[in-house]
Formats: sequence, C-alpha cells, structure tokens
Amino acid sequence: MSINELHDLFLNCKTISTDSRKIEKDCIFFALKGENFNGNKFAEKALAEGASYAVIDEINYNTSKNMILVDDVLSSLQQLANFHRKHLNVPIISLTGSNGKTTTKELINAVLSKEFKTTATQGNLNNHIGVPLTLLTMDQHTQLGIVEMGANHLKEIDFLCSIAEPDYGLITNFGKAHLEGFGGVEGVIKGKSELYDHLKNNKKHIFYNEDDSIQKNKLNTYSHKYGFGIQSSSDVNIESVTTNPFVSLKVNGTKINSQLIGSYNANNIALAVTIGTYFKIPLDKIKDAIENYIPSNNRSQLIQKGSNKIILDAYNANPTSMMAALDNFSGLTNVKKVAFLGDMFELGATAMEEHQKIAEKAEILENTITYLIGENFFETKTQLKKFKSFEDLKLHIQNELPENATLLIKGSRGMALERILTIL
Repeated sequence: MSINELHDLFLNCKTISTDSRKIEKDCIFFALKGENFNGNKFAEKALAEGASYAVIDEINYNTSKNMILVDDVLSSLQQLANFHRKHLNVPIISLTGSNGKTTTKELINAVLSKEFKTTATQGNLNNHIGVPLTLLTMDQHTQLGIVEMGANHLKEIDFLCSIAEPDYGLITNFGKAHLEGFGGVEGVIKGKSELYDHLKNNKKHIFYNEDDSIQKNKLNTYSHKYGFGIQSSSDVNIESVTTNPFVSLKVNGTKINSQLIGSYNANNIALAVTIGTYFKIPLDKIKDAIENYIPSNNRSQLIQKGSNKIILDAYNANPTSMMAALDNFSGLTNVKKVAFLGDMFELGATAMEEHQKIAEKAEILENTITYLIGENFFETKTQLKKFKSFEDLKLHIQNELPENATLLIKGSRGMALERILTIL
C-alpha cells in the first residue's frame, strides 16, 4: 500500500495507536517493535478491540483484510506523518535544546493559543516516534503546530527535521546533556545545531537569544532571525529579570510575573514572549498566558508539604541544569535549606568528573543540608551525606525529617526522586 493510500485511510479514521492496551475505536494500530516487544503479535487483538486497521511488517501475522502489510512499520509511520504534514501545510515551529525544552514548548503553546488554534507535542513525545505522532494529531483546524525535538546523538535532529519540515525553530540552550551519545559538549552543540542547519538551508525563520554567544555567532550572517536580549536594539528587549523565588521579566515596560521557580526559566519565558511578539499577540495576552501557566510533571514545581516548601525539579537532570538549580537555590536567603540531589545519567566517560563537580558545588552552599543519592554520587569524594540508593536514603531520612525548610529535589528521571514526597 502506498503512503498516499494509507493517508486516505488515516483521514477516515479517528486516531493513531501504537499501544494495544489503549485502543480507541476506529483507530489505526501501528505494530511497532522494540527491544523487548513485537507489536505484530498484538495486531489481531487491536482489531478485535475496535481498531479499523492494523499496520504490520511480518507476513505471518497478515491474517485479516484489515491488516496492512508494509516493509517497516516505524518507517511507514514516519512517512505518513511527513505526508500528512505536507497535506495540511500547517506552519510548524520546532524547538530543541539541552534544557528547558518541554517547559518552553508549554509556554509557547500557552501564548500562541491566545490567538491561534494550536497543536503541540504532548508531554515530551519528542523522539523518532513522538514527533510523527504529534504531526498526526494535527488537523484542518490547526493554525500553528509546535513540535518539540529531543536527541541523544548526532543526526537525530536532522532526521526529525526531515519528518516535520519546520518553518520556524529555536534552540533553548547548549548544555552538558547526553554527553555519552554526543561524545562531549562540542557534539551537543553540533547535534542541536542541526535544527539551525535545516532552517538556514531552507531559508526559514529562527528565534534566538542574542545574549548567547554560541547562538549569536552561528546566526551572525543569517537574515531570517528574530531575537531577544538585554540590548535596547534587540527585537524584543528584556529590560530586567528577577527571581523571588518566581521568575519575573520586564518587557517594553510591562512586568510579567511567572509561576516558575529558578532564574534558568527566564530564558524559556523570554523565548515564549519573543515568539508571541513575532506573531503579533498583544503583550497583555502574552502576560496573561505566562502568568497563568502552572508547571507540572515534576518540572520546577513549588509544593507545600506540611511545614516545608519543596522545589520539585525531578523530571530530569544534567550537569548544566543541576548547576543552574544549585545557583538558584543558593540565592534563597533567610531560610533553612535541604537539597536532595540524584545521579545524572548518560554522561559516559565524564560521569565521575561531573558528579564530583556537583558535589563540590553543593559543599559550599550556605545554610544547606545536602543528601547525594545514587551510585555515581556515592563514589564522589565529599563530606556530604551520600547514599547508594533511594532505599538507603529512605531508611536514613525517616529519623531526621526536615521541618520548616525549603527543599530542592533534583535528579535524572531514572532516579525518580519525586518518591521523596512520600517519605515527607
């Protein structure tokens, strides 16, 4: 079956499913494969539970006229998404970066949805499967699409761009994330810049931070750009940034008070303001969108638990975001502070060095009790309290639960440090 024919079937169905446990009536089930599963085995079950069609790539499962046999299910999903994107011809804004992608995407969506019908990446479905699924949720009512792109190795962003074909794009920042896959910081910069390369090669628009020297240099001679910065000559002038503890920006004489913790979120907010300004959203509506955005999913959340205030930032961590979180935490004064720091993953050969740097940074925090959790932190040379596992921490902390304190909880997703909330 051609992609054109598959697209005709898709337009007459309600949705796409890749999980046989979550079948919606009249969907198309794509039987994806992974290291530990084979979706082909569940194709019959998907049809029995209401799917209109099942796309498979193993002939021995081709047992029904509603089975669609293709060479490769994942490739067909990606090709279908690209075909659908061209069919709709919706302007696409893509974003990537080492930190803050999902928060920035949510802020952009909040701002643009004030004036446009938007469709944005759900959660962090930002990989070779998530990007196609995002494109396939767009329909004839979508006026702007917002597509988050994640990557942990070179050429991944380039490939995602070939599927989404963005008209606009931005990079939140370049940091020490996925160093193992990228082979170091230079690899991170090169990999994330694949979005710039795609946009520049196609003469598309780029949003950027004029005060980021790497971004500025990469876009020095490029004309289709629109940026923010502290200079009055910037397209969007960020007059001031304050954190107490929430981030506030002053733009064109208007103060915007967010509900986001941490000065590192100022860049994310500024990008949303910049994009809103470019698309001519009135500043009062931009202000309203940002001030009413409440973070969730363990990202920069401020939670009251008993007598403690908790900064929950446990969705993910890398050396750059961890250092930024500690810098922000150190700026809190006149409070008793407790930091729970969990291992950072995917750092490859630099893992021990980067964890040692964080431990040394944590050692000099004033008025702060710090707990280090995880196998990497356990191997650091430090006088701080350290635990090889969450279970070890749990046994210890039950005897000295913090009270009347401000807590920081930060670690990689695999550490699941939000479990600390259950102890408290």
